[in-house]
Amino acid sequence: MTGLPVLDLARFRSPERDAFLDDLRRAARDVGFFTVVGHGIAPELTARLDEEVRRFFALPLEQRLAIENIASRHFRGYSRVGTERTGGEADQREQIDVGPERSPVHGEARYWGLVGPNQWPPAQPALRDAVLSWQDEALRVSREILRALAASLGQPEDHFDRWFDDESHLHLKVVHYPGGASTGQGVGAHKDYGFLALLHQDDVGGLQVQVPGTGEWLDAAPVPDGYVVNIGEMLEVATRGYLTATRHRVASPPPGVDRYSVPFFLGPRLDAVVEPVDLPPELAAETADWDPNDDPDNPLLAAYGENALVGWLRSHPAVAARYWS
Repeated sequence: MTGLPVLDLARFRSPERDAFLDDLRRAARDVGFFTVVGHGIAPELTARLDEEVRRFFALPLEQRLAIENIASRHFRGYSRVGTERTGGEADQREQIDVGPERSPVHGEARYWGLVGPNQWPPAQPALRDAVLSWQDEALRVSREILRALAASLGQPEDHFDRWFDDESHLHLKVVHYPGGASTGQGVGAHKDYGFLALLHQDDVGGLQVQVPGTGEWLDAAPVPDGYVVNIGEMLEVATRGYLTATRHRVASPPPGVDRYSVPFFLGPRLDAVVEPVDLPPELAAETADWDPNDDPDNPLLAAYGENALVGWLRSHPAVAARYWS
């Protein structure tokens, strides 16, 4: 295998629908990663996002730290290089964590503490609109892909809609990878815990995908106007392992080169408890050996809010210690 499958999402609403669904199911099943084109996100919107992202990371450090995530119990805001951890090791990236603009929720379950407002840099007011406008489009595309995946599994298109509404737990990261990091770990190997992730990346590259069943690491080369999509753990639970969340990592760029990316993560309501799909018999037969507790360090939970909270607490120990002890 030399690269990720490339799928034209416009085929989903065309006479090529059936062939597209076959291609989509095969890519999602065999690799768990693919690149979509034909998504309809305006290039002008993405270009504005790119400009504002680069402007932010060019700000003096004290202006970036004005929105440091240690000031947010909701894990929103800026984190400097080395403060987020994956697999117990420090990631060599700086970033802003962003979600929908919401007021805090005071529910009985602890995971409701993940809901709250974002932080935006006073020195760069244009960043807010650029990021939130792109987030809206990323949500639209991700929901369309999820509908296509439902259809590819023999379900009504709206099968997964029951777990999504205005309170869905969405978030994105605005990320900068400085070149020449000493460890080479831009982001350590991991799986995503939502339903889907959709990645906008520049042309530098660095994302690597571990092909299921082989151990081989595959470079996810950037495709012009393409977005990388991957399966998350909640979709693995919902399909009893017919679709599986795939391990992936990001290698730091070489000295003198900077990498920028904006990954968007599609999660359901925090109180969602995901129920398995009733797969067609020929697909269900391929899931007999699936075990949600196969990885004792990362058991897959059907209750999304608990799964999500564990991920945030593990990744941001300083915020966890300050607000969640």
